[in-house]
Amino acid sequence: MATVREFQVTFDCADPERVARFWCEVLGYVVPPPPPGFTSWEDFNASLPPDEQGRAFACVDPTGEGPRLFFQRVPEGKTVKNRVHLDVRVGTGMVGEERLAALEAECARLLPLGATRLRLLEADGVNESCLVMADVEDNEFCLD
Repeated sequence: MATVREFQVTFDCADPERVARFWCEVLGYVVPPPPPGFTSWEDFNASLPPDEQGRAFACVDPTGEGPRLFFQRVPEGKTVKNRVHLDVRVGTGMVGEERLAALEAECARLLPLGATRLRLLEADGVNESCLVMADVEDNEFCLD
């Protein structure tokens, strides 16, 4: 029997909060609580450097059953790259070499199924490593 994976749906967009709040309404999702030490997302956002403010937003299924939706600001509109992709959560909680090994193992499992490896985005001190792949129709997704 196959292992069921947890996943997050990530949307590339121009205005993350606006798009996230739209999907909250459509799906009955909610905005999660702000990070510890902040009373609101507005306070958290104001604490960021100006170029980081408003760069991302998220919403969650209040029942905990559906995937988390993550919205990230990108400078370009849709041209060739798909604007919504799945993040398959295979390295959750892992860092460094352990995470890379988990990403590579899952990549090796998916290649025979028709997936294509596109590029490894290595940890940068803010984000952990992820592996960008494409499905059988060249739609991008990430092993995260």
